Amino acid sequence: MYYYIKGKLVQKGENYLVIDAGGVGYMIYTSLTSIMEAGDAGREITMYTYLHVREDVMDLFGFTSIEEKNMFLHLISVSGVGPKAALAVLSVVTPAQFAVAVVTNDAKTITKASGVGAKMAQRIILELKDKLKKEEIDVTINSENEIDFSDNMSEAVSALVVLGYNANDAQRAVRGIDASLGVEEIIKKALSSLL
Repeated sequence: MYYYIKGKLVQKGENYLVIDAGGVGYMIYTSLTSIMEAGDAGREITMYTYLHVREDVMDLFGFTSIEEKNMFLHLISVSGVGPKAALAVLSVVTPAQFAVAVVTNDAKTITKASGVGAKMAQRIILELKDKLKKEEIDVTINSENEIDFSDNMSEAVSALVVLGYNANDAQRAVRGIDASLGVEEIIKKALSSLL
């Protein structure tokens, strides 16, 4: 319903921000990462939002980056993972770390989140990897200069797809990045070119 809300930061809570946009105060639940990145009250910020509707509640969730929002949407698409668990994961790992954890089967990184056990972490990895397989990522760019990606490059492309980018954009973003870098570094460099 709302793609983003831009306005003045009025208040910061333990797990929410209040933004005044056009005279309306929006209470937006968010991660600790977004709370820290929001800065001080009185500052103008943009939050990429998602309206979560249940029978008895309408909650607004928002994030300071589109990657964090995409990660949130992927997490709540996993059976048994609700918005609170998704925020807990977002509060302890960056989108790049999360994507690497999914691609490399690193459940330990995901279980750092409060209330997320080993079973839930494994379910997150399994279901998101299945979505990756459905995307049928071809990690070779077909062009005049055909490029063979290293394992790190392939993992970085897969991780970018986990973050919500399409495979072609992800492949273009990693092209030209030093393949000897670690997966997380490649992802960070690719994200800066995608923004």
